[in-house]
Amino acid sequence: MSEPQPATPIESAAEPAPLPAIPFWGYADLALFAAAAAPSLLVGALLAQALMLAFPEWSGRKALLVLPAQFFAYGVWFVFLLVLLRAKYRAPFWRSLGWGRPAEPFWFWRQARTGILVACGIVLGGLLLRTPDIDMPMKQLLSDRVSLIAVGLAAVSLGPVCEELAFRGFLLPLLVRSWGAAPGILLAAMPFAILHGPQYAWSWRHIVLILAAGAAFGWIRHRTGSTAASAVAHAFYNFTFLLLYALQERNLPARW
Repeated sequence: MSEPQPATPIESAAEPAPLPAIPFWGYADLALFAAAAAPSLLVGALLAQALMLAFPEWSGRKALLVLPAQFFAYGVWFVFLLVLLRAKYRAPFWRSLGWGRPAEPFWFWRQARTGILVACGIVLGGLLLRTPDIDMPMKQLLSDRVSLIAVGLAAVSLGPVCEELAFRGFLLPLLVRSWGAAPGILLAAMPFAILHGPQYAWSWRHIVLILAAGAAFGWIRHRTGSTAASAVAHAFYNFTFLLLYALQERNLPARW
């Protein structure tokens, strides 16, 4: 597997200060980051409940509770990580996690195409595994037009950015340094797949497919050195599945 290429930072046009070799953090930092997940989820849930109290007309739509709780939690979690990187290493958040343009032309459209191809490969994998059509919590989030639109927007924007920063930005470089490229990419994809388990009623076939998708995003991150690249691929992967879902008329919300 090829060595990752340097990415051009997105956050500033000025010449950035050099960073130590990434990853400059260790497993103690990873343990702190993991320990901060539960408090972040709690704060996210409380903030989402407060939002429901402010907008009681949203209470009948589960997606409008779940999505804010999730993104509030990610926000708190990343603030913790930002403080950790700044206080301990005097390092910037975005550049440390590889958020930059890959050193290749037309990178955005290349990764968009890759995301669509990964989605097509996962569809074929699902056919081979004969994944069952079960009543999953994910389908319950798409029960009306507003929820479908909200989930769709989150799935192609904040969702991929948050997941790529956490799993491919912070976790993956540490595992690749310790275990090598292929094992590190696969190991980083495991918690990513487990995170999505509840959405698919813990169907092992779906989890295997998500593991494969996570490994594909990890390979993109490792090859390009950019979490922005893997986030673009992830967004177009999600978009492809949303489009396929919407094209099946029986999947459209009853409350349209």
